[in-house]
Amino acid sequence: MKKYFALMGISERKERQKAELREQILSAAREIVLRDGFAALTMRKIADAIEYAPATLYLYFENRDEIAKQLCIQGYQELLDFLQPVVAIPDPRDRLIVLAESYVRFGMTHAATYRLIFMEDPKITSAALAAVPIDASNGPAMQAFQLLVHVFDDLKANHGLVMDADSTRFAQLLWTSLHGIVSLKLTCSSFLATSAEELVKIMTHTFLAGLPQDH
Repeated sequence: MKKYFALMGISERKERQKAELREQILSAAREIVLRDGFAALTMRKIADAIEYAPATLYLYFENRDEIAKQLCIQGYQELLDFLQPVVAIPDPRDRLIVLAESYVRFGMTHAATYRLIFMEDPKITSAALAAVPIDASNGPAMQAFQLLVHVFDDLKANHGLVMDADSTRFAQLLWTSLHGIVSLKLTCSSFLATSAEELVKIMTHTFLAGLPQDH
């Protein structure tokens, strides 16, 4: 019995060490990407950063693209966690406004992560989205998007809005607008004299005012 528990202890320790090294690999890769971009990410650079042989990395990840995909998925989860508390707001109009403000705030205060998941290599970010089932109960990026879809569902149900497209289309339009604000502010802020906060305020109120109601 003692031998059994000893073996169990060794096995658990090995699993813990394996998980820790996996996170160490991802952490080093994230630093490289945030500093130099996806193009600079190589297995050798990651291995050098954590002082392991490159072959060790292949025990944990198939290649550098798999590592890059995991970094994006982590970034999507950060975004979801940032937006999730807004779900508690009962009125969908207020919720839409706060969701939009929170999205832009995330982009401006987590600029490196935002660039990583939305403004780096489109092949990598698209692959990250495809790496999880396209279902609201799974990938964090889709869960974040569904928060917007549900807002429009609730607007239709609770405010009698007459929409000539489904909620998904309106959510896509709103997300596109929010991304435009964040990306322009991050890449050429001098071009937009108005603050990001003011821009999102004007945009959301204009957006809501333009939605027709059934009188």
